[in-house]
Amino acid sequence: MSDLLRNRALELDAADGLAKHRERFALDEATVYLDGNSLGALPAHVPARMADVITREWGELRIRSWDESGWWTAPERIGDRIAPIVGAAPGRIVVGDSTSVNVFKAVVAAARLSGDDRDEILVDATTFPTDGYIAQSAARMTGHEIVACDPADMAAKASGRTAAALVNHVDYRTGRLQDLPGITAALHEAGALAVWDLCHSAGALPVGLDAHGVDLAVGCTYKYLNGGPGAPAYLYVAERHQAAFDSPLPGWNSHADPFAMTPGYEAAAGAVRGRVGTPDILSMLALESALDVWDGVDIEDVRAKSLALTDFFLECVRAYAPEGRVESATPAEHGERGSQVALRCADAPAVMAELIRRGVVGDLRRPDVLRFGFTPLYVGFADAERAARVLAEVLTDLAA
Repeated sequence: MSDLLRNRALELDAADGLAKHRERFALDEATVYLDGNSLGALPAHVPARMADVITREWGELRIRSWDESGWWTAPERIGDRIAPIVGAAPGRIVVGDSTSVNVFKAVVAAARLSGDDRDEILVDATTFPTDGYIAQSAARMTGHEIVACDPADMAAKASGRTAAALVNHVDYRTGRLQDLPGITAALHEAGALAVWDLCHSAGALPVGLDAHGVDLAVGCTYKYLNGGPGAPAYLYVAERHQAAFDSPLPGWNSHADPFAMTPGYEAAAGAVRGRVGTPDILSMLALESALDVWDGVDIEDVRAKSLALTDFFLECVRAYAPEGRVESATPAEHGERGSQVALRCADAPAVMAELIRRGVVGDLRRPDVLRFGFTPLYVGFADAERAARVLAEVLTDLAA
């Protein structure tokens, strides 16, 4: 069986139209890297770009680089680079701050856009914890009540009381893909706004922000977008909301005339009003350079390979792993799956530690979830087969 699966993996890799992109990343053959859903691999050309940013743009041009090197316009320019990956037109995404800060901006702004007659905010009960913490704070500030519910129940929960809902597109723990078009439509039917967290979907599958009428969205860039540790996040504001978007963090960078230094605040036009303070230029420009790997890549092709990779990995796990030792927590249906596989395992901490020691890098969500992220631009089918085979060896050895 192992020879058959290894040979199939080689055949699939040979036919893979995205396989050529792997050489654009700094990867070693000794490691199977399946943690791109936490931190994407380094695009190999980024160090040279950053050396130029540091030595020439900062070291030689210094303050002149705000104009001459385009530093000042980087948040909108890079937002326009991200836009086609998530299905947005230019001028609707601004890059900067962390995901948490952008969640705060988006939830408060959504509550303000919805008016004073709605007093509740729905929050995905399975959401990444920080989103919940931020939503609670935003609700206290705006006088709303938080109602936590499963995303599958949001359509039924939305009512005339609902101002907005904050939902994760892909569940960070299980890899379940939520129904963005359906939930968004149901919220709109109830007169509420849809705020989506795209951290585990952007760069892994089509999102279609404009096509599906999403109101506001946020996401990080250090996972499938490979922007680097702590890379700045982004905020999407639908064009129809931009004129009324009322940020709770009206910093000088979002002022209509930031260098006038006036005591009164006047918001800039467009998504720029989502900016706050001085951009973090070094990480911003590293992200911009990293996005070069997306040139000529069709997100539909990425999705097709993602599903094929996760299918093949699960097939290999079923073939190799000792019976009863692991169970998939990730939906089998393609329409309900992101680009990761989560396996429940009784001794998950010890298993993941040993996997990493043997060169298969995933990660752990306590108490019992092994997570494996499949980044189609640099993960291949031979990687998936090897990861499943090593997992089976670890499970067998730990049970001995």
